[in-house]
Amino acid sequence: MAAADHGIRHYHERMQQLLMIEDDARLAQMVGEYLERSGFAVTHAMDAKAGLALLQEPPGGTPPELVILDLMLPDMDGLEVCRRVRAMPGETGKVPVLMLTAKGDPMDRIVGLELGADDYLPKPFEPRELLARIRAILRRRGVGAPPPAKLMRFGSLEIDRDARTVTVAGTPCELTSYQFDLLVVLAERAGRVLTRDQIMEAVRGRELEAFDRSIDVHMGRIRAAIEADPKAPKRILTVRGVGYVFAKQQD
Repeated sequence: MAAADHGIRHYHERMQQLLMIEDDARLAQMVGEYLERSGFAVTHAMDAKAGLALLQEPPGGTPPELVILDLMLPDMDGLEVCRRVRAMPGETGKVPVLMLTAKGDPMDRIVGLELGADDYLPKPFEPRELLARIRAILRRRGVGAPPPAKLMRFGSLEIDRDARTVTVAGTPCELTSYQFDLLVVLAERAGRVLTRDQIMEAVRGRELEAFDRSIDVHMGRIRAAIEADPKAPKRILTVRGVGYVFAKQQD
């Protein structure tokens, strides 16, 4: 894990990007590492000034997909931070905000929601509940998005959602219905690293059970069907310690 730089700490440079504005370094590290294992990348800012700066000039030019905002910050009230976020132009001002509030302080929660926060979580909290709320917010943000393309093409690979068929250079690929669904989940998120839990949750609507690695077997069979050399795959790549990524650029 990289060292802090002017109150900003980066936990990972891939996956879905989150920004956590929290002055409790120990809590931020614990939560950041937990979320990283769950398929997210967390950038941590120790105070409001650093957090707002990251939103105004985000690394890579793209705002985070969600902000985790503590209301008790050393340099600025979290409610004021939320108000300033909502006043920012473009997509930055629309970024979802999940507030971390003091337990038994309903007025802060009410004011925060009125200012445009998407959800709140009282301290202390279980990281698993935070993860569930983040995922719920991001799912809600997907409502109203344009329908996915019926036919997806990646070089010589074609995936037809309606016909539920897969071909490579016109040759049909034999996949089970479940393997087809797994492939679609990856292809829809081409270029994004997904954990095994995220893939299974997208297909089954639940997370993996402990020590369940059946998904690896299915990935091996999908590779056997769509890869020229399953032992040296170029379409479905393994990211060690994380999960899988479907390559955007293919033959």
